[in-house]
Amino acid sequence: MLTVAILAGGLATRLRPITETVPKSLLEVNGEPFILHQLRLLHANGISRVVLCLGHLGEMVQRVIGDGSAFSLQIDYSFDGPALLGTSGAVKNALPKLGASFFVMYGDSYLPCDYASIARNFDSLGVLGMMTVFRNEGQWDTSNVEFKAGTILAYSKTNRSPRMRYIDYGLGVFRAEAFHNLPVGKPSDLAEVYADLLRRKQLAAFEVRERFYEIGSPEGLQETAEFLAAQRINQT
Repeated sequence: MLTVAILAGGLATRLRPITETVPKSLLEVNGEPFILHQLRLLHANGISRVVLCLGHLGEMVQRVIGDGSAFSLQIDYSFDGPALLGTSGAVKNALPKLGASFFVMYGDSYLPCDYASIARNFDSLGVLGMMTVFRNEGQWDTSNVEFKAGTILAYSKTNRSPRMRYIDYGLGVFRAEAFHNLPVGKPSDLAEVYADLLRRKQLAAFEVRERFYEIGSPEGLQETAEFLAAQRINQT
């Protein structure tokens, strides 16, 4: 199974003041740091290796997680350095640790989908990147993808249209070449990489049926906690 890069280096300004002293990945959700829920989900889906891309208060995360053996995972770390690199800048910085192909997900996302099927689909296509999409209809966040017949027709976080009924689910799959043209050590956004691949006809799509959960806002944090609590009850 592919390595997963978790982008967990941001400032989490929507959750301040608590995230001034605690990184978002370590926010408590149902009695334990959120990242532990993420790591268990990845392990349950056959993931064996994770690279944590860290910036703001990243050393705190490393002290809690260590080498990953406590979670039956191999965990490595990539730090932004003195200046935050943004989402795609962090991936560029971590490329030596990620391999030829890899997943990328956000540090505030809980994504209960079929990772193995997504990886197999990506491997069969030969493109440089694949975005997972979910038919959101503006319900849980602002839709930003026009998707039809298995194809992304348009994607933008700023220039949205009523035809955008899907959303970037938060899990991407890439070949390392997708990031080779990015400048080293310069901040950049993953949305720019997606848009570039779409222009070059190198961006595939995989429709996910399970909705996403996130802790990027107080409301999302509460909803995610309720979902995970219900999951635990259903498993007992």
